[in-house]
Amino acid sequence: MHRVVLSLLLAVMACQMATPAWALYKVVGPDGRITYTDRAPSDKPAQSLKANGATASTEGLPYELQRVVARYPVSLFTGPKCAACDAARQMLKERGVPFVEKTVSTSDDARAYLKQEGTDQLPSARIGQKQLLGYNQAEWTSYVDAAGYPAKSALPLNYRQPEATPMAPIAPASSKAASAPATKTVPGADTNNNAPAGSAPPGFRF
Repeated sequence: MHRVVLSLLLAVMACQMATPAWALYKVVGPDGRITYTDRAPSDKPAQSLKANGATASTEGLPYELQRVVARYPVSLFTGPKCAACDAARQMLKERGVPFVEKTVSTSDDARAYLKQEGTDQLPSARIGQKQLLGYNQAEWTSYVDAAGYPAKSALPLNYRQPEATPMAPIAPASSKAASAPATKTVPGADTNNNAPAGSAPPGFRF
């Protein structure tokens, strides 16, 4: 009997501590108290909850679009000099889909991308938990539709798409200089070791 009561108490406590399944926003009050809600509060900062643990700003978006972004956040992964990447980016912008863009242009980016996404193909995207590899307009459109994004852009006129950021965090210049081994210059050798502008990391496919 005691075991049954203890099990019930533990179950109730777990339910109270868990995030409600319907919650889309986490609100931290001035006293530090945390509450969850399915409506974006207008009088205090709120953090959108995502299935993958990531967060994205929904500030200034219409309520219905906030709900879709909260449930199915979109991440776009692109490379330099990539026509398919440009087409994918343009499609999302024209459709009015808020998204976070990560660029893969260095070896560090490539390693981070492969580790996180498990692929070397670009472009790719995530709509919620669904991964899309390679750009196919019909396929991407169908998943954007299924997620519930409006058929026509509902973004405010003053909305500005966030700048793309590198897949791998950029280390401070001072730490790079300290960790880089000393190199010797060979007379007559070409000292320009930079890859051509726009080239992708070795082994990546566009």
